[in-house]
Amino acid sequence: MAAMLQSLGAASASVVSSDHSIKLPPAFSLPVVRSEARSISGPINATRKTGKLITKAVAAKAENPASAASKPGHELLLFEALREGLEEEMGRDPRVCVFGEDVGHYGGSYKVTKDLAKKYGDLRVLDTPIAENSFTGMAVGAAMTGLRPVVEGMNMGFLLLAFNQISDNCGMLHYTSGGQFTIPTVIRGPGGVGRQLGAEHSQRLESYFQSIPGIQLVACSTPYNAKGLMKAAIRSENPVVLFEHVLLYNLKERIPDEEYVLSLEEAEMVRPGEHVTILTYSRMRYHVMQAAKTLVNKGYDPEVIDIRSLKPFDLYTIGNSVKKTHRVLIVEECMRTGGIGASLTAAINENFHDYLDAPIVCLSSQDVPTPYAGTLEEWTVVQPPQIVAAVEKLCQ
Repeated sequence: MAAMLQSLGAASASVVSSDHSIKLPPAFSLPVVRSEARSISGPINATRKTGKLITKAVAAKAENPASAASKPGHELLLFEALREGLEEEMGRDPRVCVFGEDVGHYGGSYKVTKDLAKKYGDLRVLDTPIAENSFTGMAVGAAMTGLRPVVEGMNMGFLLLAFNQISDNCGMLHYTSGGQFTIPTVIRGPGGVGRQLGAEHSQRLESYFQSIPGIQLVACSTPYNAKGLMKAAIRSENPVVLFEHVLLYNLKERIPDEEYVLSLEEAEMVRPGEHVTILTYSRMRYHVMQAAKTLVNKGYDPEVIDIRSLKPFDLYTIGNSVKKTHRVLIVEECMRTGGIGASLTAAINENFHDYLDAPIVCLSSQDVPTPYAGTLEEWTVVQPPQIVAAVEKLCQ
């Protein structure tokens, strides 16, 4: 198998795709939304009227189509941005290959690998049986022989079946082999609370993988950073887990035409501010930005940071913000007990305790299985009004 995989790059590099279009399947019924600007030079306009807070919000209001068309670059949905990044890296490096269930001619459960099998062949885009532990282990072995596999989990919850391979082999083989092997593997897939997907398909497993030595974790939140992080993860010599939120796949944004690669260890300053630092990631970025509109109209000036790198934390960006605002609110969709917020709270207290004027506040999901009923599901996840109330209390 290793020899077969090793030769797949040259064997399939000359295959040309006849159709580069990406079409959503009928089951894809999430609304198309747009992400907010990646960088904001000043505070949000305080004179703007506050709209009603929308629970389960995932993005800001769409911009005018005419103005969007005049901007450089091209518009992509988040799942298309992931696909574009993966396709570019497969074209750049014949060692890049994809393993997973239905990733081949079906194109993946969320169409991130659509048409890649036509272009690069069935060996470089390998459909696997429903056996997560087996094909994740195969990817680790392929990485040891010099390939750069990308493993797609149909759902992050299913990757619990591969936890032994990810922990004991993927994360530790570079150390246990005395540096003889590197494991340049990307493990990616959808997670998070969807819209009534049930408890088993609504898990947030970031903190599970955060505890594994040797693994890097990143969480994408916009089409721009999804593509940039995908490319960076594939090029990394370390194993990288890339978390994608199931409700963000239809997020739309204009991204540059020229190639770009983002750092796997840097946070993103979403909104500069003075009064309080709000640290968040993934889908909660949009809940925070929804709350920020109300906070600005109430006279608060929040600084919003998308931490993106869940391991290691970008303590340089986070620390500079804490030194400026002296107050920290963490907003996450992960569980409260043992979640990302707990680790981030510990890191800030250890490194920047003297700069804090108030205890760190962390808003997390409730420690319960996610209910199927929509109203109950909503109650388990942090909503914008809770963020507003937390900031008001923190800044008293």
